[in-house]
Amino acid sequence: MPRFRSPIVKKQACIRLESSRHPAGGFTLIEVMIVVAVIGVLAAIALPSYNDYVRRGQIPEAFTLLSEYRAKMEQYYQDSRNYGTAAKCATDASASSWNTFPRTAQFFSVDCATTNAQQGYTVTATGIAGKAIGHVYTINQNGDRATTKFKGNDVTAACWLTKTSTC
Repeated sequence: MPRFRSPIVKKQACIRLESSRHPAGGFTLIEVMIVVAVIGVLAAIALPSYNDYVRRGQIPEAFTLLSEYRAKMEQYYQDSRNYGTAAKCATDASASSWNTFPRTAQFFSVDCATTNAQQGYTVTATGIAGKAIGHVYTINQNGDRATTKFKGNDVTAACWLTKTSTC
C-alpha cells in the first residue's frame, strides 16, 4: 500500500531542498582582499594630493603676514627715517602696537632684521605648524619676495613658491 504524505510534509521537504541549493550569503576571502587592495591603491593616490592641498591652504598665511608687515614697516620709515635699531625692526614706541617680533600666527612665525645701517630690513616667515613646516619666505624693503625653503628643501627662488619649486 502506497504511503501518502500530507501537504505540510511535502512543503517542508521543498523548503529544505531549496535552502540546500543556495549557499549562505556573504563575501569570500578573495572578494574582501580585492576590495582592500582597491582601497589601498585609492588611498595611495589620494592621500598625497590631499596633503598638498592642505599645505597650499596654509601657506597664504605667510604671504598675508609678510605683506602686512611690509606696509607697516614703510609707514614706520615715513615717521622715523629708518627701519629700527641695529638689532630690531620698528623699535620706536609709536610702533609698539604692532612691532611684536617675533610674532607667531597659526602656521607661521614672523621675524624681522634690519640691514644697511637701518635703511633696509628683511621680514621672514617660517613655518612652525601643520603642513607649513619646512617653508621659509622673505620680503625686504624693496618688495623683493623670496623663498629660501620649500617643502623642506633649500631653494633660492625670487618669488613666493606655492605649488612647485619654480617661479
